[in-house]
Amino acid sequence: MSWTRCSTELLEKLIAQFCTEELLHPVDGRLDLGTVVYEFGATRGAFGSYRVTPGSVRRTVAGILGNDESEPAADPVQFLVDAADVLGIHGSTVAGYVAELSNTLAADVTMAGTAVRNKDLLGLEHWQLDGHLTGHPLLVANKGRLGFSATDSARYAPEARTPLRLVWLAVRRGLAEFRGTPDLSEHAVVERELGTAVLDEFRAKLDDPDAYVWMPVHPWQLDHVVRTQWARELATGEIVVLGEAPDEYLPTQSIRTVVNITDPLRYQVKLPLKILNTSVYRGIPEHCSLAAPMVTQWLRGLWSRDEVLGRLGTELLGEVASVTVRHPQLSTAPGIPYQWTETLGCIWRDPLHPRLQQGESAWPLAAVLHRDAAGEPLVVAMIDQSGADPETWLADLFAALLRPLLHLMHHYGITVNPHGENLAVICGPEGMPARIVVKDLIDDVNVSTDPVPARGHEPDSHARVLPRKPWHVLRQYLVDALLLGVLNPLADLDLIPPDRFWGLIRGELDLYATTFPRQATRLEATALDGQTFARYPLNGYRLTLGYQDLDTRPPIPVTGRMPNPLHTATAIPPKRPW
Repeated sequence: MSWTRCSTELLEKLIAQFCTEELLHPVDGRLDLGTVVYEFGATRGAFGSYRVTPGSVRRTVAGILGNDESEPAADPVQFLVDAADVLGIHGSTVAGYVAELSNTLAADVTMAGTAVRNKDLLGLEHWQLDGHLTGHPLLVANKGRLGFSATDSARYAPEARTPLRLVWLAVRRGLAEFRGTPDLSEHAVVERELGTAVLDEFRAKLDDPDAYVWMPVHPWQLDHVVRTQWARELATGEIVVLGEAPDEYLPTQSIRTVVNITDPLRYQVKLPLKILNTSVYRGIPEHCSLAAPMVTQWLRGLWSRDEVLGRLGTELLGEVASVTVRHPQLSTAPGIPYQWTETLGCIWRDPLHPRLQQGESAWPLAAVLHRDAAGEPLVVAMIDQSGADPETWLADLFAALLRPLLHLMHHYGITVNPHGENLAVICGPEGMPARIVVKDLIDDVNVSTDPVPARGHEPDSHARVLPRKPWHVLRQYLVDALLLGVLNPLADLDLIPPDRFWGLIRGELDLYATTFPRQATRLEATALDGQTFARYPLNGYRLTLGYQDLDTRPPIPVTGRMPNPLHTATAIPPKRPW
């Protein structure tokens, strides 16, 4: 039963997203794919989005005697094959996407079989809740994980909820490079992560421990990549396997970032995994690991001096230290696919737990879209627990989210990528959203092309890492990741009427504009209340790109425009003051 239900839901999501991105063009709920026709019921939401009516999809083919044969449809793989010609995708792309759909469906079925009720989710720590969340709301094949076997998924995927231990390597200096924020030495990071007893045990395995840079590696990556691609370095002693450290970790939604559950005061660890998931291979680019600590230190400086961010209580989880390992040959050869050059390295990130004050709780922003074993939205249980009405609770959520992000973008010309994984929400003792946590900085921080005096000199003036974007492109990170990627699906839960939902958000935009009138020119440039936004199709990106082995991550192309619900929304003034 769970397989049929999950398959049907995935098909409905696939149709909805392909139509939303205008990859397919239904006419009166009918998709004519040549020899096959699909019919479905749907409602339209903000940004031109489709919401397919559950259980409404039917597939019709011409019968051998000239009569049409129609039946309920529940197979996303069959739909993709049926639509391939209309979508204009080649057989290799069909096969690759079918593999990602199949893996996603298998993971969805596993999650459905282990799903629990909201009352059991409310008391979980943020690192535990991650393993219950069902994935990206817009990306259909959001658990593609090409490279993982079924056994790997059962062991290392977030929904497995199974602790893992990291293996530590010693990598000869010159091959590896450590970097940290000014307050952190290499030895301090390693000792903090391992403790004295394990540190002494590992040191005893090396003739000259200080001739090496020490770093953790994901056990899957060690087995599938390090012991093969780095076999020569292992044989010559340039890389030494020190052993498994005793601390246990749980993977977050991103899989490659793990949280220490043995000691929550120790760092989160971001590690490369040579798997294709949500459009790209999940390695760590060299420029990211090298730049992470200096970008963190720069942002910390802005944070510490900024009265607005301090008053809002916005937390920054810095990427405080890193190890970069360059492949001796591939890193300098031209045209090498990036999946082969981002296989070894790590980034240590601040833990969230110490940022919580007495009585506070935290959860990933993606949790507001989760439905439990009974299909009930988790956010409804959160609101009920707080004792507030839905509109008041949502108004506090919007204030916590939008105020620091609007300030970062317009005062500093800086944007992060505020999707459901990259933000966490901190609630006060009464359960009301109070402030947010921003994480996953490097490779997701962008700055305006126009210089902004308030942000000073960027930390990468000589070797640029931070992408420079014009204002109208800079705003797309807020639009695509937060408004379209989180808040629009939240609006679809019908907690309050749509006009009230988008009116509350418009009210936050107007409040910012009146509170900070000096930002009028930049607000005009970002035009968050404009008539339309550019469309960046996340699903279409994979179908257009196919499964070529590229030497860089290509940008997502713009395909048309989408209507902006904030343009016509009547602002509802926020009750919470600045």
